[in-house]
Amino acid sequence: MIDFLNKYGFWFQKFLQEKGINPDIASFLNVILSVVVAGFIIFVLDFILRKIIVSAFILFSNKTKSTFDDFLVKSNFPKYIAHFIPVSIVWSLTPFVFKEYPLLVLLLTLLIDIYIVILFILVFRSILRSTVNYLRKKERYKDKPLESYLQVLMIFAWGLGIFFIIYKLTGYSIESFATLGATSAVIMLIFKDTILGFVASMQISINDIVRIGDWITFSKYGADGYVTEINLATVKVQNFDNTFTTIPTYSLISESFQNWRGMQESDGRRIKRSLYIKQNTIKFLTKEDIERFKKIELISDYLNHREKDNEAFNRTKKIDTSLPINGKNQTNLGVFRKYIDAYLQTNPAINKNMFLMVRYLQPTTKGIPVEIFCFSYDKKWENYEHIQADIIDHVVASVEYFDLELFELPSGKDILMLAD
Repeated sequence: MIDFLNKYGFWFQKFLQEKGINPDIASFLNVILSVVVAGFIIFVLDFILRKIIVSAFILFSNKTKSTFDDFLVKSNFPKYIAHFIPVSIVWSLTPFVFKEYPLLVLLLTLLIDIYIVILFILVFRSILRSTVNYLRKKERYKDKPLESYLQVLMIFAWGLGIFFIIYKLTGYSIESFATLGATSAVIMLIFKDTILGFVASMQISINDIVRIGDWITFSKYGADGYVTEINLATVKVQNFDNTFTTIPTYSLISESFQNWRGMQESDGRRIKRSLYIKQNTIKFLTKEDIERFKKIELISDYLNHREKDNEAFNRTKKIDTSLPINGKNQTNLGVFRKYIDAYLQTNPAINKNMFLMVRYLQPTTKGIPVEIFCFSYDKKWENYEHIQADIIDHVVASVEYFDLELFELPSGKDILMLAD
């Protein structure tokens, strides 16, 4: 190859000189022609080798059972490998093709060295991406922030590559740059967010704070949906309206947010709703009221049992029952609360093995809040809302059967009725 170049590499220059062209001009034109011809040959060689190597790699990956080589193909690994052969040829032949131009040789060699460094980084990135995609297919790594580790390794790779390029350009050794305090301070300043993100990613992974697929609510950033991606700088959340919100990764360990994973992994999803009962509709029950309420099947047994207990207690204590306030007597609100409890106990959508309670809250200007606290079996959002709506519908419609009223702010129609 070297003999071939020595014999034919300067043919055009000799030809021009024989035609009477100035030797310097002939030499310059010969260099331009050599660059064009060499560039064309390298381009064709690179194209052919790339096609051969990529096709061979695809054929090989289709015959193997492992999916890792398939991810290598998708990340352009064989394509980057194919570039090394023509680049190596150019790097070895440059000193001989342009031996009469040492400055040009130095410049081209420098550019080739930089390109080789970048090519090595791209190959390394391809391997990392293939590894992340391969691990993502395994169940134990699906919810891990693998992209964060990939980005950290790529930062180190690009850092080493930049140091090497600076060394080739300036001649300063990598050690001299690494020991400079000012350089370290600049690096810390530039990569502050990256360093914080890396620390946060490590803590998120180790402490299992957030996983991909978790439903989180972060009011500060307007995020309410499922985590789709965790990387070094941001956490990507797809909200329920199909918009996306990005949250700084470090915020997940420095600020408070809500993770619904505990609910998703539990045996039920909480239902917690309150109804406001008008206080002036609460009363003691008469015998006629009790007989009327006994027609409600869910509480008929309870009313019979409670009536006998109250009568026995009042008779034993010789209580004057001419006034309902004396002794033990039932109220319509108490019976209504018992009815709601019995209704929830018979509702097949409610998990009876989890906490279930109907209670009164602190009286307010709107009345007495009666709170329903239970858990539904179905945790899917749509089904959960249907279950909750069915319960509230039934309870609200049941209020009037107990001679109670719900509080409601007066509307325009109410005001007109009062005016009439």
